Amino acid sequence: MIPVSCGEIAEVVGGELVGAEPTAVVDGAVVIDSRKAGPGGLFVALPGERVDGHDFVAAATAAGATVSLTTRPVDGSPCIVVGDAQRALGDLARYVVAKLPDLTVIALTGSSGKTSTKDLIAQVIRPYGETVSPEGSFNNEIGHPLTALQATGSTKYLIAEMGVRSLGDITYLAGITPPAIGLVLNVGTSHIGKLGSQDNIALAKGELIEAVRAGGTAILNADDDRVAGMRGRTREKVLTFGEAAEAEVRATELKIDGEGRPTFTLHVGAGSAAGDQPAFSTSVSLRFIGEHYVSNALAAAAVGVALGLTPERIAAGLNAATPLSAARMELTERPDGVTIINDAFNANPESTRAALKSLAAIGRSRGARTWAVLGEMLELGDTSTAEHDAIGRLAVRLDVNRLVTVGAGAKPIHLGASLEGSWGNESAYVETIPDALALLRSELRAGDVVLVKSSKAAKLRSLADALLEDVQ
Repeated sequence: MIPVSCGEIAEVVGGELVGAEPTAVVDGAVVIDSRKAGPGGLFVALPGERVDGHDFVAAATAAGATVSLTTRPVDGSPCIVVGDAQRALGDLARYVVAKLPDLTVIALTGSSGKTSTKDLIAQVIRPYGETVSPEGSFNNEIGHPLTALQATGSTKYLIAEMGVRSLGDITYLAGITPPAIGLVLNVGTSHIGKLGSQDNIALAKGELIEAVRAGGTAILNADDDRVAGMRGRTREKVLTFGEAAEAEVRATELKIDGEGRPTFTLHVGAGSAAGDQPAFSTSVSLRFIGEHYVSNALAAAAVGVALGLTPERIAAGLNAATPLSAARMELTERPDGVTIINDAFNANPESTRAALKSLAAIGRSRGARTWAVLGEMLELGDTSTAEHDAIGRLAVRLDVNRLVTVGAGAKPIHLGASLEGSWGNESAYVETIPDALALLRSELRAGDVVLVKSSKAAKLRSLADALLEDVQ
């Protein structure tokens, strides 16, 4: 973080200095985990479901933190006491970002693909300026300001991934980091249980387009009608991406290799939003698994165009990019010949369909037996049963050889597969992760390809980890 005095912070967040000197400076990391606290830093004491951050203020002080942001005084530790530490964290981030006029904020949202696209954007633009990008999926009212506070006077680009659970969420996050570039990837059904409909999801995600700063660029997915329809929500430049013929950054001649990795021709057109660049085409070969990564790559390319990078540099960045975040279509070959595809970080209907299609494509290219181990997809509200049922039916239509459904919430996947025409033991339902692990251990053989996919709370990532540890 840029150097800011305790007195200045207290004024910005409306807090009271207790045991802290107004002139003491915070110039280290801002953290919510006392184990990461260090000299010159700021520790934010947040209440948790199981622990209270105030219990760790003393540890942060001992580690060298200049001050802690708290909601009550803590004996022996310098504090800035506020009514709401989370809100104060956002206020501080907004203040720091405003003091960095040369910082370009690139914000993105979407029902799926946010983190992977964020990683792609970072790798494309990082060679051309110091870049701050979120760790993992730091995209909420806590992770977002923590990421923003990593920016310093030498930071050129700040990538801001923005999640949404309710109307107004993105407006709040964008108010902390006003975007020069606002990117909407897609509107799916993730969080439909909270927002009620895809139209409401589009309304919420479109808040990002409304927040684009004067002179900035809104980037929209031409292949998603709800996203393309957001054009009217901004007066700033609009740049489109996709496979649609009208997209200014688009892909043609898409192919998938035997490892499930896409190759395509990237076209950067000469539309008004793309500036004065001449039409340009080049081949791109991604190191990511899944056809859905093409859309992510096009979105990253569009960001590069908006920043003024040449198409050659954009293509070079995409070709060189590698997966950065774990448990997202992460393919590992076991020594015994079994391949595990760990995509268990999270799941929604769109990402699960994409993962199943990638599994089927890899199976066809290898002539291999395929397994889909699927857990529950959360926050689907009244559509949950139908969406899970549809996933089971899709697995059958894609000719996935074996389907293992884990947990009561995911049982409609098994039922859908059975009704679609799965028979015998092709589709199995188990109640627990140990049950699933026992089944797989008894039946996997060399050459099998296993996809593990679920929402985070279903914890199937532990199953993928166990499968990988079995033969180490």
